[in-house]
Amino acid sequence: MSTRRIFIKNTLGSIAALTFADADFASFLLPKKKDKLGIALVGLGYYSTDLLAPALQLTEHCYLAGIVTGSPDKAKAWQQKYNIPEKNYYDYGRFDEIASNHDIDVVYVVLPPSMHKDYVIKAANAGKHVWCEKPMALTVAECQEMIDACNRNKVKLSIGYRLHHEPNTQKITQMGKARPYGEITKMSAVAGYFDDRTNHWKQKKAMGGGCMYDMGVYPLNATRYVTGEEPVAVIAKASTTRPAIYTEVEETINFSLEFPSGAIAECESSFGKNMNALRVDCKKGWYTLEPFSGYSGQNGITSDGIRLNAVIPNQQARQMDDDALAILENKKVLVPGEEGMKDILVVEAIHRSAKTGKRVTISS
Repeated sequence: MSTRRIFIKNTLGSIAALTFADADFASFLLPKKKDKLGIALVGLGYYSTDLLAPALQLTEHCYLAGIVTGSPDKAKAWQQKYNIPEKNYYDYGRFDEIASNHDIDVVYVVLPPSMHKDYVIKAANAGKHVWCEKPMALTVAECQEMIDACNRNKVKLSIGYRLHHEPNTQKITQMGKARPYGEITKMSAVAGYFDDRTNHWKQKKAMGGGCMYDMGVYPLNATRYVTGEEPVAVIAKASTTRPAIYTEVEETINFSLEFPSGAIAECESSFGKNMNALRVDCKKGWYTLEPFSGYSGQNGITSDGIRLNAVIPNQQARQMDDDALAILENKKVLVPGEEGMKDILVVEAIHRSAKTGKRVTISS
C-alpha cells in the first residue's frame, strides 16, 4: 500500500506540474500558430522571376519557402539566390509530395493557363491554400472544378488580380457604387503591348494563348468593377497584323460590352501595340486612369480636377500580403475563384462572338 500511495502521489504531482507549467513550456507542447506563411511558386518564368520572387522579399505576412520547376538549372540558381532548402524544391513529377511539407502553406500557380486547373486541384488535394494567376482557367467548367476542389479540401482559393488590391483601382470601384458623377453612360478600356516573340505559349491555342486571355481580362475586369454590374451581351472582332505568327490565336481583339444599366464599354487588347488606359464617362462628368493596369502605379484625374496619384511600393507584395492575412485571420480573400470565373464566362462569349461575327448574349 505504501508503494501504491507513493506511486499515486508522484503521478498526481507530475500531472499538477504539467498543468501549472509556465507559458513557455505549455507553448512547447502545443502547435505554434504561424505568423508568416510559406509560399511555393509553381513555374519560374518571367512573372515569378522578375516580379513575385522580388516582391516576396518585401512582404510582411508571407515569404518564399519553396519552388516547383522542371528545370534543375533554374532550381539550383533559385536555391542559391533565395536560400531555399533542397527539401522545398520539387519537380512536377514529385509535386504531390508537397502535401507533407509543413514549410509550405500556399501554392502559387504561375503557369500557362492550360495548366491552371490541374495544379490548382493538385495543390488543394495536398491540403495547401492556392493562389492562381489570371486568367483563372480556359473555361467556366474548369473554373468550377477548381473552386469545388478547394471547397472540398477546405482551403482558400485566390486569383492573382493585383489591381483589386491597388488604392486607385479601389477608389474608382467605390466611385462606381457612389456615382459621384451620375450614372455611367460609357467606358473605354484598352490594354496591350508589342510582343516580338514568335514561338511562345502565348501564341499557342492549346496552352491558353491569345491576347484575350492574357491582356484582355484587364479591360474586361475593369468594366465590371467600374460598373459593379455583369455584362449581358457582347460583340467582338479578332484580328492580326502578323498572320505568320498568330496562326492559332488572336493578336488583337476588340469587344463591346452591354450592361444592364445601359452603359456600354468599348474595349481592346493586343499583342501588337502598346496601350493602357481606362476612361469612364458619366452623366455629370468623367474620370480616367492611365495607365490603369501597369505595374508601376495607376494615375488618374477626374473631370473636376481631382488627381488620383496614390502609388504603393510594390503591387504584388500588397496582393500577397492581403491574401496571406486573409488566410491567417480566416477571412474571405479579396478576389476568390468566383470572381475569376465571372471573367471567363464573358471571355467565352467574346470568343464565340469573334468566331461568328454576331452579338452574343451572356447568361450567368
